[in-house]
Amino acid sequence: MSKAFIRETEDDPLDSEQPVPAAGYMTRRGHAALRAELEHLVKRERPALVEVVSWAAGNGDRSENGDYLYGKKRLREIDRRIRFLLKRLESAIVVDPAMQQDLDRVYFGAFVTIQDIDDDTVRELQIVGLDEADVTVGRISYVAPLARALIGAAIGEQVRFQIPMGWRAVDILAVRYE
Repeated sequence: MSKAFIRETEDDPLDSEQPVPAAGYMTRRGHAALRAELEHLVKRERPALVEVVSWAAGNGDRSENGDYLYGKKRLREIDRRIRFLLKRLESAIVVDPAMQQDLDRVYFGAFVTIQDIDDDTVRELQIVGLDEADVTVGRISYVAPLARALIGAAIGEQVRFQIPMGWRAVDILAVRYE
């Protein structure tokens, strides 16, 4: 068999350092959530897991010790997440939407009430950072097609944006900042 198809090391492919894209903009709430996750991992979850791994290592044969093997794998995952969060928080640009002065236009952090032209559904969205986006609760990333179309538009305007299924249009009914 060709050496191109044989993995010569038993290293975990997930251990390699992947480049972390710049976080870009983030709301205060999103920044606080990432900081809270980092603090939880560093102060609670990782120390507890280190204790379990130490205990498991003292039990003898590590090759068939499930607690040890799983613990080491989970420890690598936690360390990877900690590195990711540190890089993300370091490069984040925290924007306070409450400081926005042009309250009739849509900018980062705005809560926007829109009405779909095709089916007349009305919904409220907030334009947030990449790490904060959660469509199920109405938070969309500022790089999403809808958000990019909305940014800079004013109350009463109609914006068009493209999705995989074609072009859509929405009316901006209200904009507010918190």
